[in-house]
Amino acid sequence: MKIFSALYEWTLKWAEHKLAPRVLAMLTFAESVFFPIPPDVLLAPMVLAKPKKAWFYATLTTTASVIGGVVGYLLGYFMFDAWIQPIITEVGYQDKMDHAMAWFEQWGIWVVFLAGFTPIPYKVFTLSAGVLQMLFIPFLIASFIGRGMRFFLVAGLIQWGGEKMEQKLRQWVDVIGWSLVAIIAFAYVVYIA
Repeated sequence: MKIFSALYEWTLKWAEHKLAPRVLAMLTFAESVFFPIPPDVLLAPMVLAKPKKAWFYATLTTTASVIGGVVGYLLGYFMFDAWIQPIITEVGYQDKMDHAMAWFEQWGIWVVFLAGFTPIPYKVFTLSAGVLQMLFIPFLIASFIGRGMRFFLVAGLIQWGGEKMEQKLRQWVDVIGWSLVAIIAFAYVVYIA
């Protein structure tokens, strides 16, 4: 089934839309606070569609992500006990929150940098930084560096790969998509067992 090919084509067409940068900023902001889908899924096709705007898109994504991170920090700082803790408990994320808190106690500011750069859920660490009342300026600097490195790396690689990469992605998108589904399903089964 060529579900991923159709989705890929749709995403590339949408990435050229005049409102795409606004949607990218909103998606990125939301991902830093609560949304589960990383902004890379829109950033990459937008850079493929308009390679000359790669650095603009990376800057937009970084800025929106850090602003979302600040909102997450403030939620953790001011509203954790009243609003956030009950939601975390309800959706079953308490163990993730406990791990994040333990990592903060052990690694401090480096955890924010690591969460900003890697696929580790950044939102969990922004809330944790607020709950633990981490110094705001170091939090902000680590967020800008971590998130910036990630999004500029993605934009740069996509711009560098250019048309050749786009053709290879188009050729292999269904195989990659179904492979990811299989890996996620396998990981879920292992996690449950």
